[in-house]
Amino acid sequence: MQPNQKWVIISLPGDYTELGRRYGVSPVLARIMRNRGVNGDEEALSYLSTDPGILESEKYSGFNLMDMDRAVKVAAEKISEGKKIRIVGDYDIDGVTATFILKKGLKKAGAIVDHRIPHRIRDGYGLNRNIIEEARDAGIDTIITCDNGIAAFEEVSLAKEYGMTVIITDHHEVPFETVSGERSELLPPADAIVDPKREGSAYPCKQICGAYVAYKFIVSLYGRIGMAAEEYREFLEIAAFATIGDVMPLVEENRFLVREGLKRLENTENPGLKALIALNQLQGKTITPYHVGFILGPCLNAAGRLGDADDAMELLLSENEEEAHGKAVILKEMNDSRKSLTERGVTEALRLAETPEYQRDRVLVIFLADCHESIAGIIAGKVRERTGKPVFILTTGETFDEAPCLKGSGRSVEGYNMFEEMSAVSDIFIRFGGHAMAAGLSLPRNKLGEFRERLNSNTTLRDEDLLIKLKIDMELPLSLVNMELIEELKKLEPFGTGNEKPVFAARDVEIKDLSILGKGGNVLKGRINDGSAYFDCIYFGSDAPDKKSYIESSGKNRFKIIYSPEINEFRGKRSIQIVLNGLR
Repeated sequence: MQPNQKWVIISLPGDYTELGRRYGVSPVLARIMRNRGVNGDEEALSYLSTDPGILESEKYSGFNLMDMDRAVKVAAEKISEGKKIRIVGDYDIDGVTATFILKKGLKKAGAIVDHRIPHRIRDGYGLNRNIIEEARDAGIDTIITCDNGIAAFEEVSLAKEYGMTVIITDHHEVPFETVSGERSELLPPADAIVDPKREGSAYPCKQICGAYVAYKFIVSLYGRIGMAAEEYREFLEIAAFATIGDVMPLVEENRFLVREGLKRLENTENPGLKALIALNQLQGKTITPYHVGFILGPCLNAAGRLGDADDAMELLLSENEEEAHGKAVILKEMNDSRKSLTERGVTEALRLAETPEYQRDRVLVIFLADCHESIAGIIAGKVRERTGKPVFILTTGETFDEAPCLKGSGRSVEGYNMFEEMSAVSDIFIRFGGHAMAAGLSLPRNKLGEFRERLNSNTTLRDEDLLIKLKIDMELPLSLVNMELIEELKKLEPFGTGNEKPVFAARDVEIKDLSILGKGGNVLKGRINDGSAYFDCIYFGSDAPDKKSYIESSGKNRFKIIYSPEINEFRGKRSIQIVLNGLR
């Protein structure tokens, strides 16, 4: 166990037998559901429900989003009048999929529509003056944003000066100002602004991704103009894909969406997704959030990071197998290159983070001159995982007002609202945006030291906040692990951010017969027992050799472990396997 880790059992003690009986599940499952915040019989039945119709219930109607009624009214009028509409998206997985949903969805509704995805290097994030002027010169009547726009006050103002209609669909935090202790939103002068994070919004789920906001827009539009529900359901799997890729919490509506979307994704009719799934050897397999988050999704993201996001858009828009396969190959090759660059950046950032100069900082602000700006966020996330600290990775950007500037991304930890902390020093930035757990920014090169100093001098982070917390659902001896329990745990799926895979703890466990596997030596395999139950065990991580050395040289016969049980299927044989998450 690393010194900055803390094991925390998150469930309250007690007998969950009666609760399990009421829910129709085992006491173990009842306890885990309570750990996930499920309270009351009605909520429990909803949580355990597999009815996809819940996504189309009145509770989750898109018209509960502020300005949705006005947004679809304006869009419907523009379609009927034959006005030119342009979708302006973003270059990441959420922005590309949102652009796809809006473009294809509007086209099916009869719109004259095209799209513009900003280039990460040439354009930067979101709307800018050039994009607005391009639209004006192309005779565009209406701009609809997706996954951006909520902070584009000047750009929307310019579009309005040119006589254009602007509809914003976004999911990012709404900019605000505080005057005399009163906080007020700073909204751009758009014709309609659909964002679940707007103050006063009645929408029950605030943490939905930009592509799902776009999906809600299309669903609402089709309802208004009388198009059949089947016409929009093809976009559901895309919205689910984006929800995972944009790391939204898999709770409430998001969980229902991803569960249904993954079922559809396994039998997708989209040629591009079908080709990407086949190229990654996932056809015929059960697609999980892991496959989307770590295999398929990064391929779409790689286009916007190392090339042009329109390559990812073209994959989704592919109309035949040959075209789709060619695009999928390009994206996979880009992602392989991105992984190599990321590994080098993480190694260098961790080296710096461990030097005396940085160890005293509670918020890491690290400059990597040779880092490709598109992978700064990925590197920041991996460094955060290893250090437990909020991390900003900055690299060289283009000049601004003839002065050198830096660009970068940040990834945060629980208890540190990155967007609000940046808002408190907003005068230092050329541009910034994001939310509590992630952000993007650019600032003058000569402000790097001041940025680092102000963030660290103003932070309220405590030592406790910087501990890497490994959350444990309950203590469960290995002797109580069986096939029936593991099958029952599947009722909690899909697992992901906010609805993590159940994790258990066990004491007095012997671990032996260890061997290192995997191309990179990142898999540790062995046998595990507590004197009454014997299973195969496995550990995944780049520190697998260190774990093996620790176990064999510690002089201990028994360990405390945290683990997740799973069923391993090999050559038609099913057996229980214990996945180790930590030991001491």
